[in-house]
Amino acid sequence: MLEEVERWLSRRSWSVADRSPERLVAAKRASGTSVSVVLPALDEEATVGGIVEVIRRELMARTPLVDELVVIDSGSGDRTAEVARKAGARVVHRDEILPRLPAVPGKGEVLWRSLLATRGDVVAFVDADLREFSADFVSGIVGPLLTDPDVHFVKAMYDRPLGSAAGQGGRVTELMARPLLNMHWPQLAGFVQPLGGEYAARRSLLERLPFPVGYGVELGLLVDALHTVGLDALAQVDVGVRKHRHQDGQALGRMAAAIYRTAQLRLARGHLVRPELTQFVRGEHGFEPRTYPVDTEERPPMSDIAEYAHRRVA
Repeated sequence: MLEEVERWLSRRSWSVADRSPERLVAAKRASGTSVSVVLPALDEEATVGGIVEVIRRELMARTPLVDELVVIDSGSGDRTAEVARKAGARVVHRDEILPRLPAVPGKGEVLWRSLLATRGDVVAFVDADLREFSADFVSGIVGPLLTDPDVHFVKAMYDRPLGSAAGQGGRVTELMARPLLNMHWPQLAGFVQPLGGEYAARRSLLERLPFPVGYGVELGLLVDALHTVGLDALAQVDVGVRKHRHQDGQALGRMAAAIYRTAQLRLARGHLVRPELTQFVRGEHGFEPRTYPVDTEERPPMSDIAEYAHRRVA
């Protein structure tokens, strides 16, 4: 590991317990910083309501850290929107945001559009499939942004069990993202969960970054944040254990392909020769190929969007 990264680990890696709720509230009031929490959701009726309830109870009523809680529904076929709204979130459908630009499928697309649907100085993203959710996932990633003006981007770190096996989650992280980062962006080798869906950043940074529309968004934002504000402006906070729904191996393969594509574009700003991934499933007559497109689109920095610039003037 680079000496620079070792120093960074000692300076910019914390535990959620390092900042008391009282300290965070005092820092928020002193700075006048507003905080928005965004939950991107697609068919998450089983978990989204509980997450919303915890954030509202713990971080809006009991400890006033969160000013705005928005669930962005990206086309759920279940009761996700109804459950989230009943729990107290403001629910916005992805297609209602920037309607002149047709939406494409993908998590990154939802996160990008959420900048137009929120107003907080700090924006925190939290996946909507978390089980046994704790308010620490939000207060932990928001904390350094409230107490340290030099920090601009914060990732959560945590244990990720796979079933009953501790620490075995994050398979795409270990097989794809971590090797890529260590080899090509060694300054980011200290991040424990580079692909984790819980992170927060200053709006002033997010609006300057392009957003890969699909699964590559976490790696893309992390790499681009490094090049935009430097390693010392990035941080991570230990928030405990993350339990969520795990995807099967083929879905993880498609995720890995999108992440590789995101990395390849940032390495060469070139074009994929074949932006598709073929996988195999056993059918009635043996193994059958299934070919899927790899996300090849990115959204520009939100600051380049006319509607966003008009809203800031207004």
